Amino acid sequence: MSEITSIEPQVKDKTRCNVYIDGRFYCGIKLEVAVKYRLKAGMQIDKSRLDEIQLETEKSQALDKAMTHLSSTMKTAKQMRDFLTKKGYVQAVQDYVLERLEYYKFIDDYAYCRAYVESVHGKGKRAMELDLIKRGADKNAIEQALAEVEEDGGEALSLLQKYMRGKEADQKNLYRAFKYLISKGYEVETAKAALESFGEIDEDN
Repeated sequence: MSEITSIEPQVKDKTRCNVYIDGRFYCGIKLEVAVKYRLKAGMQIDKSRLDEIQLETEKSQALDKAMTHLSSTMKTAKQMRDFLTKKGYVQAVQDYVLERLEYYKFIDDYAYCRAYVESVHGKGKRAMELDLIKRGADKNAIEQALAEVEEDGGEALSLLQKYMRGKEADQKNLYRAFKYLISKGYEVETAKAALESFGEIDEDN
């Protein structure tokens, strides 16, 4: 058993309170729910019971908040779980919400990755992969989305032309330009192909 050590009203939402278990924040819950179940400081309770109470009473509200959060931009499953965590929802509620959102295709990591890849310009596949990893996208979804697109050699060439503007196309500058394209996430072959319009890098030096 654990002990409820404190129940404090939330600053931004006076209709909700934060529940602290054994001195640490555990979850947020409606004040009326805390009253209904007679939750109070000093009370002994199983965390699993508190999870059940929140799931029973707040899953619909959590789903509504998730839908509102989705209204501006697409989200990965990880981004949505992080959002629900910050809102104080326990894992059981998070699981319920994500299951509903994924069932109705409001959350779809592959669709997210595909939309991202199609919208980004001036970055190679490796850079896009790193961005998607940071956003918490599913690994398989990332690999599938990237496998379905060709790296844009035209964009790589455009970046290279801007970089080389006013520079002499000597080996030193060409090697720096090559590293510049690699830093933008372009694959080696794409970078080499773009450099062909300026000259070849002497790879032995």
